[in-house]
Amino acid sequence: MPANQGERARRRLSTGERREQLLSVGARLFSESPYDDVWIEQVAEIAGVSRGLLYHYFPNKRDFFAAVVERESERMLRMTAAVPGTPVREQLTAGLDAYLGYVQAHAHGFRAFHRADAAGDQAVRRVYRRALAAQERQILAALAADPEFGPAAGRGPQVRLAVRGWLAFTTAVCLEWLRDGELSREQVRDLCARALLGVIG
Repeated sequence: MPANQGERARRRLSTGERREQLLSVGARLFSESPYDDVWIEQVAEIAGVSRGLLYHYFPNKRDFFAAVVERESERMLRMTAAVPGTPVREQLTAGLDAYLGYVQAHAHGFRAFHRADAAGDQAVRRVYRRALAAQERQILAALAADPEFGPAAGRGPQVRLAVRGWLAFTTAVCLEWLRDGELSREQVRDLCARALLGVIG
């Protein structure tokens, strides 16, 4: 096949597919380096697109990193969404299984998401904190709807603080797990589950 026909035979990426490709490249770079050390030119080069095309999708690096953080937040929230009518103890095991599966499958995105709080850019940090607040609300809503834990959820600030602390604990455990892989996924799941049940019990 002549070279020009080969070029035409390559499937062009749709707008959504190209955006996803760029976000995946960004997640890898931001997971490996601090925010200030990642350059838009690197992203364009790795993705095989012009810098102008990348700026067509994301006006600047702040918006690009914010989009990476938002994508990972949406993934986590979808995977751990509460199931109405299912006891929290059951949901906790299933939710953590899904969450840890996400951590393994999207390690770059997970690391990049949690690097956002260390970014010097306040706008990026606000995106990250909104994402954490959404996770916190999701957990608190599941607790409040559960017959066993509903009364405890009514303690207000105490439970909110406990859930916030548990999210930080789970993040630290998962980041360490990705680094050394010493524990199995089931061991990490059970560790995190016991921790939450302990602080809200």
